[in-house]
Amino acid sequence: MTMGGGEGPASGSGRSRSADGRRLVQVLALILAFMAAEVVVGVLAHSLALLSDAGHMLTDAGAIGLSLLALRLAARPPAGGLTFGLKRTEVLSALANGVTLAALAVVIAFEAVRRLMAPPTVGGEQMLVVALAGIGVNLVATWGLARAERRSLNLRGSLQHLLTDLYAFAGTAVAGIVILTTGFQRADAIASLVVATLMVRGAYGLLRDAGRVLLEAAPADLDAAQVAEVMRRQPGVADVHDFHLWEITSGMPSLSAHVLVGPGGDCHRVRRELERLLRERFAIDHTTLQMDHQPFVALDRISRPGPVAGSGRGLPDFPARTR
Repeated sequence: MTMGGGEGPASGSGRSRSADGRRLVQVLALILAFMAAEVVVGVLAHSLALLSDAGHMLTDAGAIGLSLLALRLAARPPAGGLTFGLKRTEVLSALANGVTLAALAVVIAFEAVRRLMAPPTVGGEQMLVVALAGIGVNLVATWGLARAERRSLNLRGSLQHLLTDLYAFAGTAVAGIVILTTGFQRADAIASLVVATLMVRGAYGLLRDAGRVLLEAAPADLDAAQVAEVMRRQPGVADVHDFHLWEITSGMPSLSAHVLVGPGGDCHRVRRELERLLRERFAIDHTTLQMDHQPFVALDRISRPGPVAGSGRGLPDFPARTR
């Protein structure tokens, strides 16, 4: 029996994580500065849309701060019983982002419905000015974060927050224009409901993807049955079973399997070829393959059935069939 382990991620991932961390710090500073200004204007204008945008920006800031912490923890080497290190903190961060998005959406939707029934007077001019400024700030922040590692579920969570906020500011700007031109005050609450809907949509995607990783399902972009079948078709492979394909964290698929090689086959050569195949065709670097030779069954062992096991009657062997 031989065991094989693939290579880990390239050393460039360390530099990538460092660059991602710097981008997150820059975006966090921009978000916090604008959020403080938006809260002040939202209170003065009595605008729920602005305050909901500010509340969402607060979750943006929390999501980005959590992403920074997760990046630092995930970069720590394995130690003690944590044989994979703390790489799954990125997934936990994405899960937390999804939960906060969903919770905040419920709060905003509740308040929006209340304001639909009894709309307050809203300052349309302040709404429009702040919303246009918010669109500019979120475009800059989204552009900065979009250049980061897109395979990271953790960073995707932060980016989802920013994209939802961008859509929210666009809705707030439209609501401000409607209030200025028609005096329809309920436009503020309607814009808030649109924001809440977008937040629920983003939360669902994050919770679904984080759940797949935590449940150790196969990566969404890989067909487990197809990968196993491709392995079985390789020269020298007799069978593949005890097959498992999962993600340690986003962008880090792992595979383990028991591979049977035909009698007389070279287990080491077959293992190397399988590892190369998995790495080049499916981008699976972390593999553990248990290699064994297919057992040889002699013909004379299946020509004469033995006594009936467990019968307790001491039945004699059946005579071999003559030809």
